[in-house]
Amino acid sequence: MEAALKDSDTQRFVYMDYAATTPVDSRVLETMLPYLSERFGNPNSMYALGRQAYRAMEEAREKVAHLIGAASANEVIFTGSGTESDNALLLGIAARAKPDRKHVIVSAFEHHAVLEPAHTLEKRGFEVTYLRPRIDGVIALDDLQAALRDDTALVSVMHGNNEIGTVQPIRELAAAAHERGAYMHTDAAQTLGKVPFDVADMGIDAASFSGHKIYAPKGIGVMYLKRGTPFEPLLKGGGQEYKKRSGTQNVAGAVGFATALQLMIEDLPAEAKRLSALRDRLAQGVLNGIENTEMTSSALERLPNIVSLLIKGVEGEAMLLQLDGKGIAVSTGSACSSGSLEPSHVLLSIGCPPEVAHGSLRVSLGRYSSEEDVEYFLQTLPPIVERLRAMSPVYAKMFGSA
Repeated sequence: MEAALKDSDTQRFVYMDYAATTPVDSRVLETMLPYLSERFGNPNSMYALGRQAYRAMEEAREKVAHLIGAASANEVIFTGSGTESDNALLLGIAARAKPDRKHVIVSAFEHHAVLEPAHTLEKRGFEVTYLRPRIDGVIALDDLQAALRDDTALVSVMHGNNEIGTVQPIRELAAAAHERGAYMHTDAAQTLGKVPFDVADMGIDAASFSGHKIYAPKGIGVMYLKRGTPFEPLLKGGGQEYKKRSGTQNVAGAVGFATALQLMIEDLPAEAKRLSALRDRLAQGVLNGIENTEMTSSALERLPNIVSLLIKGVEGEAMLLQLDGKGIAVSTGSACSSGSLEPSHVLLSIGCPPEVAHGSLRVSLGRYSSEEDVEYFLQTLPPIVERLRAMSPVYAKMFGSA
């Protein structure tokens, strides 16, 4: 990967934005290629080529269902993205809610793929409660219980936050939702394959996943919908995917997703341990090497690959561009909103002041990250911060002359 992404023959490239997207694993691509060429049939066609594609789709579905702990393969629905899965599940479950249940709860630091459909539900007459996490980035069970009402139809809390990496106690939250007769959805795009995930153990009714977060291609997602959960399809047409998501299926994408997930699950214990060690080395190196810097969350349950830092008195965008000039790719928050100069809604939700939130830096590690990458980052970042702080009136105001 490194050789393919170098800007020049001499520029080193270090990719540290795996939470934004991942490269397609060569083993995944190998399983996909036949369905992009000689096995190109429409899985809804009756002849042999179509039946071949259909079998590949169903084998992929069964594999994914087994790996996430679903009771039945038809609870796994292939979509075009994690965003589509989020939209379809929130809007689709709410649309079939009982008439006397017009209340929805979502956490305040959800991905916009959940927040935007929540806003749509408000326009459709639902009341939406945006539940704030505690300062450590965790949704507290007591807070959810206090927010639940007799008319609550649906609760949506992401399993792992894409920006600060905190992992939520979904099992306990789902149990609380069910006690009040509400359905439970979780966006698990960032956690699938990185921490243990089992839909039956968690007791959830719906979940969203994204292929390009697990070394499968962009353009393929999955939604888990527990049998018996009311649902109105977002996409209507030919009735594919058990009448849950119309449109000719992406056979190669489905095959790639299933292969990628299997590889992630097989490697999970060892890879989580390896990435956690790299994460902790990077975090401690920054905290020790750059003053007036802190982690965004103190939660014990965190993703093994995400480091979220607040480097005070410096704009995150400036650090990003300076690091990019040194061949290091990181993020100032979620990639979907990195074009905005507004402070991160995730950081604001955990009580971070706007002027501090502007100095956020998210480093996310992955399959091809190495100790050498981490050391290069730790050598490169401090002089960049020193230069930027020397020019920063904000830093001078906060801490005196740099």
